[in-house]
Amino acid sequence: MRNPFPGMNPYLEQPDLWHQVHNRLIVAIADDLTPKIVPKYRVSIEERVYTSVDNLVIAGIADVAVTNRSFQNSGTATLNLTEPRKVKLPIPEEVTERFLEVRSTQGHKSVVTVIEILSPKNKRSKEGRFAYESKRHKILSSATHLVEIDLLRLGEAMPLLEVFDTNYRILVSRSYQRPDADLYAFNLSNPIPAFPIPLDVGEIEPIIDLQRLLNEVYERARFDLAIDYGRSLKPELSSQETEWIATVLGNMELNVRN
Repeated sequence: MRNPFPGMNPYLEQPDLWHQVHNRLIVAIADDLTPKIVPKYRVSIEERVYTSVDNLVIAGIADVAVTNRSFQNSGTATLNLTEPRKVKLPIPEEVTERFLEVRSTQGHKSVVTVIEILSPKNKRSKEGRFAYESKRHKILSSATHLVEIDLLRLGEAMPLLEVFDTNYRILVSRSYQRPDADLYAFNLSNPIPAFPIPLDVGEIEPIIDLQRLLNEVYERARFDLAIDYGRSLKPELSSQETEWIATVLGNMELNVRN
């Protein structure tokens, strides 16, 4: 079954699916980009590992009433015992995030471009955001280009000097043009725009058709069998977006029946 949405499918943003979408998109971009840049460049899949405690997910206190009970011991004293509350502890977890590096195959074989697809932890978790922003600052202070893909409505967007109130963003930052950069900002009802991958100055920049890649990933992974299109979305949608999604899903049901 095809992706029923003309752009980003908001149901793919849900935490139980996003890690699969993220990893498949990383591989899809690498496979699509490689034949366009060889033999002068190659694409490497790299990993960033850190420890995170996501209080939004695992910390909490069960709603248990506090009651007293009496206990008669073998002597004459009576002990009043308080029923304990059931609690959950914030257990640290090791997080692995994958990203792409475009590397030169000549000379010092340096990293020319870093391609990042943001995860929920990059946008909301204390440790995850700190780890990513630290790396982002280093890249923006270097001679390495940055391509930052944000397909998540949830969480705080990465900082820019201007405010853009859109659902999704793709940032293309060429090192030799900083602080200027190109921002592809789009909403739920828009197709995902194609964007270039910057290389060395003067090189032709290959184009990534992310919409096509997302649609292919959706079909190959059979995400239609994993998604419950009756569930509510988070963050909540505006009334206009809710009506639009209902229309899209209604058309999807008609196509399935036909």
